[in-house]
Amino acid sequence: MAVHTFECIDAHTCGNPVRVVKTGGPALAGKTMSEKRQHFLKEYDWIRTGLMFEPRGHDMMSGSILFPPHDPANDFAILFIETSGCLPMCGHGTIGTITIAIEEGLVIPKTPGKIRMEAPAGLVEIEYQQTGKKVDWVKLTNVKSYLAARDLTIDCDELGTLKFDVSYGGNYYAIVDPQENFSGVHDYNASKIISLSKILREKINAKYKDHFVHPENETIRDVSHMLWTGNPLDPSSSGRNAVFYGDKAIDRSPCGTGTSARIAQLHAKGIIQPHTDFIHESFIGSKFTGRVEEVTRVGDFEAVIPSIKGWARVYGHNTMTIDTEDPYAFGFQVL
Repeated sequence: MAVHTFECIDAHTCGNPVRVVKTGGPALAGKTMSEKRQHFLKEYDWIRTGLMFEPRGHDMMSGSILFPPHDPANDFAILFIETSGCLPMCGHGTIGTITIAIEEGLVIPKTPGKIRMEAPAGLVEIEYQQTGKKVDWVKLTNVKSYLAARDLTIDCDELGTLKFDVSYGGNYYAIVDPQENFSGVHDYNASKIISLSKILREKINAKYKDHFVHPENETIRDVSHMLWTGNPLDPSSSGRNAVFYGDKAIDRSPCGTGTSARIAQLHAKGIIQPHTDFIHESFIGSKFTGRVEEVTRVGDFEAVIPSIKGWARVYGHNTMTIDTEDPYAFGFQVL
């Protein structure tokens, strides 16, 4: 018998949950967070499933564990854990984690108002504004993002043939824009998007097996998210999306890595220019502000360095245990 105890702090980023594991995280081997991510997946993924899935979590749960930085010039390192896996990068998770870390004193930045965070996908530079004890907003400069493929096709039994692009913003996204057989996310409810996405993601990864592999990190591969676009709720916004992740989750935030992938896609197509705000709405109408900060390259691809600005709110503190005698110790899902 073993009982593992975890102190956690909960928040949400524009509606999507973030759970920071304050104590109880494992000691991981590796010289980078990418290497430590592989160690976690091999030996400690039960922590992710135990804390993210039911009965301690739910289908949309997302979280993180903080570690000391590998480079003393940086402030901390991060491991992302959520129902969809142990992600290389998570934008909404970063915004929520930074808010929790600053407000709860988990991290004391070397430079007030700025943070250098080591993610499995690479170094992420962050700015934040604080009023008193509250963090007003967090702006992250994300990893290099790029359009990996355009005008691919997949057969959808319900809608017919769909065209889509694949873009990288820390994870690979299949982006479905309005077209002949898809009028836009504004005409679909969340249940329909989830049912379509789960089947299409599997079909895409089967048809385009090993087609999407990061040129600088082969452990980052395959389409993990579906991003459906459409008309915004607020006419002043630039666009709206519904991001599907995990097995049945729709991101309640506009999705940070998804917004980065969307910006990279639109820049590659000449639709948006650097240093111009892109106001991205989530399915529930919350907003991130994205920008192309710089044009660069990754491997053989033209890429952009995007920034994402959003907010989060802390709402809970809890202590949870994973008791190995509990038949549901390591979580479950009701599909």
